[in-house]
Amino acid sequence: MTRAPEAHDADFRTFAVSRWPRLLRTAYLLTGHHHDAEDLVQLALVRAYARWERVTQATDPDAYVWRIMINVNRDRIRGLRVPEWLTSRFPEQTVRDRVDHVLARDVLMAALQRLPPRQRAAVVLRYVEDRTETEVAALLGIRVGTVRSRSARGLEKLRADPAVRDLRAPEAGQEVRIRAGAR
Repeated sequence: MTRAPEAHDADFRTFAVSRWPRLLRTAYLLTGHHHDAEDLVQLALVRAYARWERVTQATDPDAYVWRIMINVNRDRIRGLRVPEWLTSRFPEQTVRDRVDHVLARDVLMAALQRLPPRQRAAVVLRYVEDRTETEVAALLGIRVGTVRSRSARGLEKLRADPAVRDLRAPEAGQEVRIRAGAR
């Protein structure tokens, strides 16, 4: 039984608007660049819209769209012929934000970018998106044991990273301290 196009569009619009922030956050953590993240989410939603009947019939529509986004990202990485060098510094002189949390986020983002893509995906989905090992395995199309090993290796590399090691978690009213040479 097919539904009216207006209902189809309204359902999809509601889904896309409610999931956009979380999809964008995950895409940013996977790509490391805001514009690439927006492109990734848009492509994933375009593909989800084309298959909207299947998405709505899935037991977990969110997982279905997340899987589309991961596949689109994988295709994007495979398609890169010229390596991209991501940087947080622009040639123009700007006024730097002095908020310590922003610095800590920059350090963590740089450390995540140094992880191999598969480990990064496992760490981001498992610990940032707070998904279970089973969900991550389903999204990435791998076994639960592989998720565990990739996550463990990724966390081990993050803990061994000197810049991350120098971060301290802020306590109530305390600032995040970053050693001057860590940037």
